[in-house]
Amino acid sequence: MTKLFELMINVEERIKELGLQLPPAPPAGGVYKPVIIVDKMLYVSGQGPVRSDQSLIKGKLGLDLTTEEGYETARQVGLTMLSTIKAQLGELNIIKQLVKTLGMVNSQPDFYEHPQVINGFSNLMVELWGEDLGKGARSAVGMILPGNIAVEVEAIFEIY
Repeated sequence: MTKLFELMINVEERIKELGLQLPPAPPAGGVYKPVIIVDKMLYVSGQGPVRSDQSLIKGKLGLDLTTEEGYETARQVGLTMLSTIKAQLGELNIIKQLVKTLGMVNSQPDFYEHPQVINGFSNLMVELWGEDLGKGARSAVGMILPGNIAVEVEAIFEIY
């Protein structure tokens, strides 16, 4: 057990070291579970970009927001997701690694930089879990999102 503990990344400590602040966890917006665990896999429902004041970052990439603003929005979605996980499970240190990300970008039809936007989420995960455990499989797509939120991300994590 000691060797396993030595390999575990203390994500909550890492969040503090990086000076990051988790926003309040949003309530479920429909008939679904925010998170569900099956075996050693943690499935997280789609999360939007919640600010510390509980407002949402809204707008279309390529019209209302630049790629750089979208990147920061996707990063904020990552913080929102971590807040949701912590609210539902009580801690973040049960997460071993990121397995899969589906990044959805609210964008104009002629906007093509979806991967660069979702890098905001992905780079946050790498900052927290490192290159090996923080980088998983990923898709980044454009679509119309509910409430005109700018970015939504769902993810799958492996847990200890």
